[in-house]
Amino acid sequence: MAAIEAGELPWQLAAPISREVVVDGTGTSTLIIAGGLDDAGNSASGIYTLGTSNGRLNLVGSLAVAAHDAAGVNLGRQVLVFGGGTVAPSSTVQRFVEGAQALASGALPAARADATGVTIGATAFVIGGYDGLALDAEVLSTTDGLHFSPVAALPVPVRYPAAAALDGKIYVFGGQNSQGRPVPTVQVVDPVSRTASVVGELPQAVAGAVAMDLGGTIYLAGGEPAAGPSSLRPTADIYAYDAPRHRLLRAGSLPVPVSNAAVAVLGRKAWIVGGELAGGTPTAAVQVLEPNPKFGAAGSPGAGSAFFGEQLLIADRGNNRLLLLNDADQVSWTYPSPKAPAPPGGFYFPDDAFFARHGTAIISNQEQNETILELAYPSGHVLWSYGHRRAPGSGPGYLDNPDDAYLLKNGDITVADPKNCRALVVSPQKQVLSQIGTVGVCVHNPPTELGSPNGDTPLADGDLLISEINGSWVDEYTPQGRLVWDVQLPIGYPSDAQQIGPDAYLVADYEDPGAVIVFNRQDKILYRYQPASGPGMLNRPSLAELLPSGVLMLNDDYNDRMVAIDPSTGALVWQYGVSGEAGAAPGLLNTPDGFDLLGPGGLTPTHATTG
Repeated sequence: MAAIEAGELPWQLAAPISREVVVDGTGTSTLIIAGGLDDAGNSASGIYTLGTSNGRLNLVGSLAVAAHDAAGVNLGRQVLVFGGGTVAPSSTVQRFVEGAQALASGALPAARADATGVTIGATAFVIGGYDGLALDAEVLSTTDGLHFSPVAALPVPVRYPAAAALDGKIYVFGGQNSQGRPVPTVQVVDPVSRTASVVGELPQAVAGAVAMDLGGTIYLAGGEPAAGPSSLRPTADIYAYDAPRHRLLRAGSLPVPVSNAAVAVLGRKAWIVGGELAGGTPTAAVQVLEPNPKFGAAGSPGAGSAFFGEQLLIADRGNNRLLLLNDADQVSWTYPSPKAPAPPGGFYFPDDAFFARHGTAIISNQEQNETILELAYPSGHVLWSYGHRRAPGSGPGYLDNPDDAYLLKNGDITVADPKNCRALVVSPQKQVLSQIGTVGVCVHNPPTELGSPNGDTPLADGDLLISEINGSWVDEYTPQGRLVWDVQLPIGYPSDAQQIGPDAYLVADYEDPGAVIVFNRQDKILYRYQPASGPGMLNRPSLAELLPSGVLMLNDDYNDRMVAIDPSTGALVWQYGVSGEAGAAPGLLNTPDGFDLLGPGGLTPTHATTG
């Protein structure tokens, strides 16, 4: 079973919502949202369509009776809303088609709220719930929303369960018992034999989670493991349910931990809309889940990571340190540290850091320290250095604001020297072997002058991919200074361009709001990510890379975080650091300004052609 790639969309709903009904709409990218609780705690009546590709929300109708905590299904292209509550649980069944007003067209056998609904073929089922006095154990079936038949009674009656159907059976996860406490039970309902039984236990008791069938596997996400809204702290855990063995395997984490959300499946993706955060506060977040074997296998350590099976090196510039994370986001190495002490004079302003020598060394430029260091990994012992600490200059052995130092296959070192308007290739003996650009002339005038280069990425053909701040140019040069091609990009500040295909290049736009773009040598923009607001908005990102998992990772410098973005949805599928909160404590960063991946066997997958 594949792990889950879980992401938060870069846009949000117009307003927070929880305890609503969400079902699939017409087409392949539309959801229908009905009812729920708004952020003032009132039952809502609006019916909306939500475009999952762009976040466009349209009011298309209203419920006949405002309701929250209702069960809902899409049955034969009609949406049925079962019960729910305002002040008290209701027995009303409401019906509508997409884009139309709802009608109160039927009634459940008794009032019921806090239930969930699933469909198997042309039959809908209502599972769990509460009538205002007691829990309702009876599972009901209907083919028309007018007539209901009892199917079986849950051995453990619950409200707020999660449920999904698989192979003709209904699996019911957790829920809240009559004492208001979450339960750990996994129950199965067989509509054919009209039986229900307890078949297993969850890793922890949970209520208000969501469950979904994605590609023949049920996944369970979120929910409230504690009792009562005052202690509500939703879990981020996502589990894959191994139905034959009745066990749950951890498959990932929600970017936004929620309970009492609603979920709908479109194709291979599930969309979790709204829900409640810590303390019961509703959220406007929308999250997307998709099984992705590149994010690992369910049950494996690190399952759900954008860099599963690899390690991530972060140049945490504002904290004057390097961090190494494993795929479970645990810090496994820090530099400087008691076991890896700083060099004489300290370690200051690490702007970038890249693995070298098959993962046994790290090369890092200290931008405002005017130096390059090659460090042994993991000892931190200085193997090589260039430049003069806190002494900018342009003469032999001097740098001014060095950027993007790489070790080449032949042992030479390349570095951008932006304030000196040049890029250098330096030998291990500290001799300048070649210089591209002219000191003191920071304009794009190939092949003799460069407009303040801040990136010099080595390419597979031995050339250098140079990004120029002044004029927003990206160029390919041979190490000897011959121009191969150049393009001028419609962005403000190109930073650290990377080649990701035969004629595809990735570059960060170091602005606020920032951007990530993919372009080709014909100056055509192939992809742009640039949210102007919301959780996806970037604040001066300086390096973007395409990971082996297919997502884009970047350091979002002035948001104090590292993020990974799925280019197909724009969703933020991984984050380390708290947005806008600089710090050095576990889980926090301060202006991260560079990163690198280390794979098994010392591989460096994002710059495989370096030394």
